[in-house]
Amino acid sequence: MAPGRIIGPMKGGIIDFFRSLTAAGFAATAISYGPARMGFGLFVPAFRAEFGLSAAQVGLISSLGFAGFLVGLLIAQGMLGRLGPIGPVLSGLTAATTGLLIVALTPDVTWLAIGVCLAASSAGFAWTPFNDAVHRKVRDVDRPTALSEISTGTSVGIALAGLTALSMALCGIGWRVCWGVFAGASALALVGNGLALRRVERAPQARSTPGWRALCKPAAAPLAGVAFTFGVTSAVYISFAAGRFAEDGLPGVPPDSVAPLVFICYGLFGLAGLLTDHARHRLGLHWLLRLLFLASAGSLALAGLCPDSPAALVASAGLQGINVMMTSAVLAFWSERLFPALPALGFTATLLAMATGSVLGPALAGQIGGALYPAARFLGTALLPLLAAAFLPGRVTDARPGSGLAAT
Repeated sequence: MAPGRIIGPMKGGIIDFFRSLTAAGFAATAISYGPARMGFGLFVPAFRAEFGLSAAQVGLISSLGFAGFLVGLLIAQGMLGRLGPIGPVLSGLTAATTGLLIVALTPDVTWLAIGVCLAASSAGFAWTPFNDAVHRKVRDVDRPTALSEISTGTSVGIALAGLTALSMALCGIGWRVCWGVFAGASALALVGNGLALRRVERAPQARSTPGWRALCKPAAAPLAGVAFTFGVTSAVYISFAAGRFAEDGLPGVPPDSVAPLVFICYGLFGLAGLLTDHARHRLGLHWLLRLLFLASAGSLALAGLCPDSPAALVASAGLQGINVMMTSAVLAFWSERLFPALPALGFTATLLAMATGSVLGPALAGQIGGALYPAARFLGTALLPLLAAAFLPGRVTDARPGSGLAAT
């Protein structure tokens, strides 16, 4: 057994370590995948009013943020082997804190784009190292739960970001103060993760470490396809949905409160991510993925067709939150089981497929529809998960090679 691996009944300090590891991962993903990655979409209406952004510019800035995420993934993978999880995680939270502060102080669109890109890069730094740490430090039976708890930090981070924005909007406080608060929360997460991750050493270097080619196997193709589709649809939604619902306003809802409500519902419904492993066992991976694709398509369609309905806002944001959090958890434990010998590299490859979709999605969607047909942006994107659900292979496995287990 590898030193430090949790293999039996946990007690005393091991329980405390397990809790501190999952808490650190929860905090890191809450910041990195919450305000750092979603903050731009949350404040699109405010940015459009402040800087006169067009839909194409919104799409471009959002895509730059996801490009930062992609670059962060690659840098984190290189740092992980040399420094262990603490290196990339602290680098990512430093980038988040700096980027969030830049946005709070930005004088123009150029600095806005730089801040968004830097902040969003933190998501690329933060998640993969925790996948690696969980693989080495948590017993096999507890890994899906630990990974679900860590990835669901995103849900709480988004909901809290939305609640912060809503409370400040109701109090007449500007968006710059809100981003300053986000930067302060990121700094606290940075300190907390520095304390928690000192106990997680880097992985021992194997004499012969397989490279990227070891990931190229037929069983990985569905995983890459799901990750790419998920990247496109989730990025388009978080980039444009808040602005779509805020364009004409909702009856009985103050204009500045519409976008925060979208992300509050998104985050709260996303807590369903904690039930992902249970849903996989009950439904099987194949049917769970199909239902998540349908949830994604329904969410986009509601945003496109019913932007003036409060009920549609709740349903659309809720379905998207469930889709994002459950799919994120699926990608984490699916890749961990497909590539047990390469947990960090396998998850990095999965997230690279997702990031590629996230970069392309908003940039292309920003060119569709325009002022005359804004619904086309959402309806066109909704076709992608519908096609993915229709053509998902009849047998999808997340089992370890040679285990004889398959989720179908």
